[in-house]
Amino acid sequence: MVRALKTYWIPAVCVVFTVLNALLIAHDLFWLNLLPAALLVAWALVAATDKLLLFIVFATPLSVNLEQLDLGGIGIAVPTEPLMVALMLLFLLKLALEGRVVDPQIWRHPVTVAILLQLAWMAICTLPSSMPMVSVKYLTARLWFVCTMYFLAARIFSDPRNIHRFFWCFTAGLSLVVAYTLVQHARYGFAEDPAHWVMSPFFKDHTSYGAIIAFLIPFTIMAAGLGSYSRTRRSLALMAFLLLLTGLVFSYTRAAWLGVAGAAAVFAIMRLRIPAWAVGIAATVAGGLVWANMEQITIAMGRNQAESHDDLAQHVSSISNIRSDASNLERINRWNSALRMFEEKPVTGWGPGTYMFQYAPFQAARDRTIISTNFGLVGNAHSEFLGPLAEQGLPGLLLVLLVVGTISWTAVRLWSKLADGEDRRLVGAAFLGLVSYFVHGLLNNYLDLDKASVPFWGFAAVIVVLDLKHRMQPDQRNLQVSKARSSK
Repeated sequence: MVRALKTYWIPAVCVVFTVLNALLIAHDLFWLNLLPAALLVAWALVAATDKLLLFIVFATPLSVNLEQLDLGGIGIAVPTEPLMVALMLLFLLKLALEGRVVDPQIWRHPVTVAILLQLAWMAICTLPSSMPMVSVKYLTARLWFVCTMYFLAARIFSDPRNIHRFFWCFTAGLSLVVAYTLVQHARYGFAEDPAHWVMSPFFKDHTSYGAIIAFLIPFTIMAAGLGSYSRTRRSLALMAFLLLLTGLVFSYTRAAWLGVAGAAAVFAIMRLRIPAWAVGIAATVAGGLVWANMEQITIAMGRNQAESHDDLAQHVSSISNIRSDASNLERINRWNSALRMFEEKPVTGWGPGTYMFQYAPFQAARDRTIISTNFGLVGNAHSEFLGPLAEQGLPGLLLVLLVVGTISWTAVRLWSKLADGEDRRLVGAAFLGLVSYFVHGLLNNYLDLDKASVPFWGFAAVIVVLDLKHRMQPDQRNLQVSKARSSK
C-alpha cells in the first residue's frame, strides 16, 4: 500500500482534488479552482522569480480592476497586483534575511536615493494624514510597485536579455489590448464619444489608455531599426508601432499626443546635442515671454471655442480651449483646488492618496463646471506634480521633481556618452517613453495604477542598470568621433 502510494501519489492527489472540487462546485463553492494557479505561483516565487515578473509585465495591460466589475468595491487589479504583493513580501523577506538581494551600487545610485527619499517622506506624511488608512494603503501600493518593478527588475536586468524581454512583454500585452479596442471602436465608426469607453474593461478611460500607449511608441521605433534584431523581430516591431500609433490617434487623448510631441522635441535636442545651458536659456526666455504676455494669451485662449470632436484637427485645437471645453475647465478646477489645499497644509499636506476625498470643499464657485461634483469623489488632481503638492506639501512636490530630475540627468548623460548601438538605443527608448509621461503628468496622474507604474519604474530601472554597466567606461561617443577624425 505504501509502495503504491509512493508510485501513484500524483494521480491520487489529482483524483482527490477533482472529486472534492466537484462536490464544492455542486454547492456553489468555486474557490478551490484557484488552487492549481496558487501552487503554480508559489513554485514561480521560489524557482522562477524572473519569469513571474515578466509574466506580470505582459499581463499588466490586460489586467482588470475588480472595482470596475462591481465586485465589492475592491480597488485592485488582477492578476497583477496580488502577484506584485507576493513578490514584494518575498523581496522584503530576502532583504531582511540575506541583505544582498540588490546590487549595492543600485542602492547608492542617485535615482534610487531620490526614490527612497520620496518613499520616506510619503511614510512621514501618513502620520498627520487626514485619512491615515487611505494614506497607508496608498503607500503600500507604491511600495509593491517600486519593490517589484524597480528593485527586482533591476536585479533580473543583470541579464541584458531580460531588458529586451521586459519591453517586448509589455508591448505584446498592450498590442492585444489596442487590437481589441480598435475592433470595438470600428463598430462605431471610430467616433470620439465611444473612444472614452471602448477599451473597457482593460482601461477605465481613454486618457490612461493613451498615456500607456505613448510609453511604448519610442521603443517600437527603436526596435524596428535595431541592427542586432532579426528581420522578423524588426518587422514585428514595425507592425507594433503602426498598431500602437493607430491606437494613440483614435484614443482621442490630447495629453498623450502632447506627451509624444514632447518626447520628440527632447529627442531632437539630444540628437542635435544642444547643451543644457542653451536649453535652459531658451526655456527661461520662453517662460519670460509667456509671463509677460499672459493676459493676451489668456484672452486668445478664451476666444477658442473648439471642443472635443471626431475631427482630429478640431480635437487638437481644443487643447487650448478654456472657455467652453468641460474637460479643460474641470482640470483647472482640480488644479486650483490642489493649490488651495496646499495653502492650508503646506508642509505635510493632507496625506498621500487623500486628494480625491478632500478637494470638494476647496472648489471655488467660479471654477466649477458641468462635470464637477459636490462630494468630489470622481477623480484626482490631474497632475503628477500638484497632486503630491496637495497631499504631501512642498517637500512632496520637490521630491517628485528630484526623481524626474535624477532620471533625466542620468539618461541624457548616459545617452550622450554611449556610441550608437544596442544599449544607447535602449536608454533612448526608456527615457523618451518616460518623457512622454513626464509631459502627460502635467495634465493627468496615473502612478497609482499598475498600468502606468510598471513601465514607469521598469524604465527607470533600465536606465539605472545600463548607467552602472557603463559607469567606469570612457566616453565612447567622443572616442568614436576622435577615431573617425584621425582616420581621415
